[in-house]
Amino acid sequence: METLKQRLAEQKERHAGGSKWIGTGGTSPFGHGGTHPEGIRFGGRSEHRSAVKVWAKREFRNLDDNVELGTRNIKIALRRLRHFARQGAADELDLDGTIAGTARNAGWLDLHMRPERHNAVKVLLFLDIGGSMDDHIRVCEELFSACRSEFKHLEHYYFHNCVYDFVWKDSTRRHQNRIPVPDLLHKYGADYKLIFVGDATMSPYEILRPGGSIEYSNAESGAAWLRRLTDTWPHAIWLNPESEHSWPYRQTVGLIQNLMAGRMFPLTLDGLARGMRLLSA
Repeated sequence: METLKQRLAEQKERHAGGSKWIGTGGTSPFGHGGTHPEGIRFGGRSEHRSAVKVWAKREFRNLDDNVELGTRNIKIALRRLRHFARQGAADELDLDGTIAGTARNAGWLDLHMRPERHNAVKVLLFLDIGGSMDDHIRVCEELFSACRSEFKHLEHYYFHNCVYDFVWKDSTRRHQNRIPVPDLLHKYGADYKLIFVGDATMSPYEILRPGGSIEYSNAESGAAWLRRLTDTWPHAIWLNPESEHSWPYRQTVGLIQNLMAGRMFPLTLDGLARGMRLLSA
């Protein structure tokens, strides 16, 4: 960052290529379109996805929860996480009770009502959005739609790469309506099941170091926030849309796996089934 300040003070004109100045192409750590393992990108498109910081107002879009699934298999996998209960107003006809009551009442109709039976499981869904997750929008939208259908008690929040001190509900207003994570830690009870969805693909310091976020300077590391979340909601898993075969080649996938105590599963039907079994145990 100190070097960047010097470059900004020294540079007087546009540059392309090269290894020093702020510009396009080349191997300079400043600019965009070039190749550098830990550069600072100024605008432009994300090509190599290796930036330490991004100086641009990036816009992410919300996932669409009205997507029609091409298959019911995702819903079927999610149904492993079920605990049925009857709560609330008695607005459903209890047919067996009505028949028994009418019989006891010498044939006079004796209506019995009961609360609707529904899945009482409570779910917190944290969704990684933007950047490399753009490659997985379709499967994430299918999962999101299925979750909205299967879980009556579902709360969802978005984050980018790793969870830090705030999340958001609406990506179009994420710069204005940020939700502090400490508020969530006090809002939802320990009976909630926590599900992260993300490819866990980023730079290691985004997880391990304060200031590691590529968009702002976070005071505490992502690892510290993940520990707080999983301590508050110990029934937690991480669903990864990247192929499980690629995980050993990505250092940060291993870091997240360790932080999740090995509770990472691929976002496949088999992975969903395994994850739901663990959460329902």
